[in-house]
Amino acid sequence: MAQVSEEREDRVDATGEHPAAAPGTPEPAHAGTPATPDFPGTTGATAETPVVPETSGTGAPSDPAAPATGEATRSSAAEAPGTEAAPEAKKASKAGRNLPAAIGVGLLLGAAIIVSLLTVRFLFIGIIAIAIAVGTFEFAGVLRRVADTRVAMIPVLVGGQAMIWLAWPFGREGALTAFVLTVLACLLWRLPGGAKGYLRDISASVFAAAYLPLFGAFAAMLVPPSDGVGRVLTFLIGVVASDTGGYIAGVLGGKHPMAPTISPKKTWEGFGGSLVGGVVAGALTLSLLLDGHVWQGVIFGVAIVLTATLGDLVESLIKRDLGVKDMGTLLPGHGGIMDRLDSLLPSAVVSWLLLSAFVPLG
Repeated sequence: MAQVSEEREDRVDATGEHPAAAPGTPEPAHAGTPATPDFPGTTGATAETPVVPETSGTGAPSDPAAPATGEATRSSAAEAPGTEAAPEAKKASKAGRNLPAAIGVGLLLGAAIIVSLLTVRFLFIGIIAIAIAVGTFEFAGVLRRVADTRVAMIPVLVGGQAMIWLAWPFGREGALTAFVLTVLACLLWRLPGGAKGYLRDISASVFAAAYLPLFGAFAAMLVPPSDGVGRVLTFLIGVVASDTGGYIAGVLGGKHPMAPTISPKKTWEGFGGSLVGGVVAGALTLSLLLDGHVWQGVIFGVAIVLTATLGDLVESLIKRDLGVKDMGTLLPGHGGIMDRLDSLLPSAVVSWLLLSAFVPLG
């Protein structure tokens, strides 16, 4: 699952300059500096804690009145006594991350998936279950640290595993039944904590249960049919082709922002590249791996590009709302598991729906 998105908000452009923050949008916290956003209704002791000045990508304090340009940041760093201005190009690659590490981790993950599918394909369900559990820990941890919001961890973790594993023998009915029972368990689990923050915590718990394990259960439902390996590969190749095509087109010719207030580096040119990659991958995989029609593959490819892009934007918006750069640090060059699941989760739902309609279950 080597996916490197070209338009994440933390990425530098081809000139090496960081994009200016959108008006009214909090900057992600600098590495090593805890984010201290002001969340109404939270019980965190932010009033008694000294506020750490926000820093720009170079580590220099951000001045709201100063122009948010790379030149202004570099000049202020150069004028500071005892500091030495280092070129931006030396601090980050065009991808904004350690690209060799990202590629290496992606290849390892992809190899693990292919081995599981080509040996005992049901092992892939175990990979999904582990990824969802780790992603849940990451998401709940960020909410607790940044927003003083507490996810009902035990019900969401146990219920999430039930959704994924019950999707194997019982399909959609098993996953949805487990989800409903998980919501009920969250409502009961939070009762002893009292009224303060109850709705906030329950809302976060239900969102976590739906966004992670319920969506992930649809990926698990691709495995059981006799042609399950082809279905899973069609789904994964479509998402990877969309991300890769968007990355290449965005880096080479991205000029027109697609959603500047959400993800400033996501461009319409990159979206066009995603469409090309997704459509070609869909047409090839659906016709060669699943004996479907080329026109079905084209529709599938377009749908995957739309849902993968939506997932990326939603994840970016969540991180901007929380004021964090990544959801975790488990995967070098990628961030956390949640940062790799953003385009996969909604695409799994659409993949299952379309492949069930286009290719009869074997």
